[in-house]
Amino acid sequence: MTMDLIRLSARSVRDLLKDRQVGPLELLDALEHRISEVDGAVNALPTLCFERARQRARERDLSGLPLAGIPVAIKDLLPVSGVRTTFGSMAYRDHIPEVSDLLVERIEAAGGIVYAKSNTPEFGAGANTFNDVFGFTRNPWNTALSAAGSSGGSAVALATGMAWLATGSDLGGSLRNPASFCSIVGLRPSQGRIASDPGETAFNRLSMEGPMARNVNDAAMLLDVMAGYD
Repeated sequence: MTMDLIRLSARSVRDLLKDRQVGPLELLDALEHRISEVDGAVNALPTLCFERARQRARERDLSGLPLAGIPVAIKDLLPVSGVRTTFGSMAYRDHIPEVSDLLVERIEAAGGIVYAKSNTPEFGAGANTFNDVFGFTRNPWNTALSAAGSSGGSAVALATGMAWLATGSDLGGSLRNPASFCSIVGLRPSQGRIASDPGETAFNRLSMEGPMARNVNDAAMLLDVMAGYD
């Protein structure tokens, strides 16, 4: 059953959730099992928050919302309340924010369930995904090769069945390059299409947040949730 769920598209999973043929807790169990089997080889999701995810799944019925309870992986540049958020930097290795980024709040309000933070180079600056906090994220097709960056963690998680949907960000290819290296879909939207907070760090948020998924239809579904005014 775990592998059957993992292989489904995000839209198919959403349909099952809306029809109550599967619940968010079952999806979280499937992902946790898959991560335990796969992530040791690729290091895509170094921070997990399944306890928080399960608590949110139990709080209310999400089936009527746009994402209906689909788990979503968040790139480790966006703060998630109560979850370690390092920005890939040793300076923030023990940082646990009290407030989530506006985009995370929007995803959760639409019925997405955050269960993991995906790896990124320090402050998202780099064409390969590695940092001193968590180390290298490896290409899912050949672990001797790069997964590109800076959204490599999200791309690898999608390619290996550890995520149905994930966020990325892009200034000069940071979302698009990992998508191409890992054979998944990533979209850098037009400036202003996606809401964003100023951010916790001193770095100007010039990059654009964007959806990442295994196919175009799934990416479009996440984009619909992410889009809107600040």
